[in-house]
Amino acid sequence: MAHKTQALFRDDAYLSTADATVVDRNDRGGIILDRTIFYATSGGQPGDTGYLERAGGSRIAIAATITGETKDEIIHVPAPEHAALAVGEKVKLAIDWERRHLLMRMHAACHLLTVVCPFPITGAAVSEDDSRVDFDIPDASFTREEVTADLMDLVRADHPIFTRLISDEELAANPGLVKSKNVRPPAGTGKICLVCIGENASVDSQPCGGTHVKSTGEIGEIHVGKIEKKGRENRRFRIRFGPMPAA
Repeated sequence: MAHKTQALFRDDAYLSTADATVVDRNDRGGIILDRTIFYATSGGQPGDTGYLERAGGSRIAIAATITGETKDEIIHVPAPEHAALAVGEKVKLAIDWERRHLLMRMHAACHLLTVVCPFPITGAAVSEDDSRVDFDIPDASFTREEVTADLMDLVRADHPIFTRLISDEELAANPGLVKSKNVRPPAGTGKICLVCIGENASVDSQPCGGTHVKSTGEIGEIHVGKIEKKGRENRRFRIRFGPMPAA
């Protein structure tokens, strides 16, 4: 039977430590807790790494975090050769905060890229230092310099980033909120998380279950590293931290 893990990161993406109880272990050694701050791989964002600390002070390194039988079941995958935890055991959780914060900044930057390039999204992947978003773009005249300048305008404006919940019915009534061409938000839960940018979502609003920083200013300097042609109309934009290198 799948467990439902309380996902603390959904209410506060800035939590880096917490306490939890082991509720189960799967047949591959994956650890399931009653609550967690570890984000599980989903929506192009990789899962968190970090460690669980036992009562005696020993630590179990977490090499990956994934979903189980349902999206609500979060499995913490320990590094090899760690001692097994017992069901009912209390542990302290700590994520690799430096890595998570890079992912939060990058994920928010990818949202800004979809504002600058308002075209159907065909794929995306977030990483700590190089992320990508693929678009179907009929107009191939975009340049790295122009897109970078528009992204940095949004970063410098320091727009707030926040989430709100809408119903399945509200999403169905506003199909334009979904920017992905191939992936639909999970329906049937009754609540869908919208990530909003700008006062009253004036800059952007789209369904997303990932983690993001609180304002565009927190993203810092970013640039488009390259634009790759992946098909007749498909273009892959790669974004990286830091200023655009001199030609």
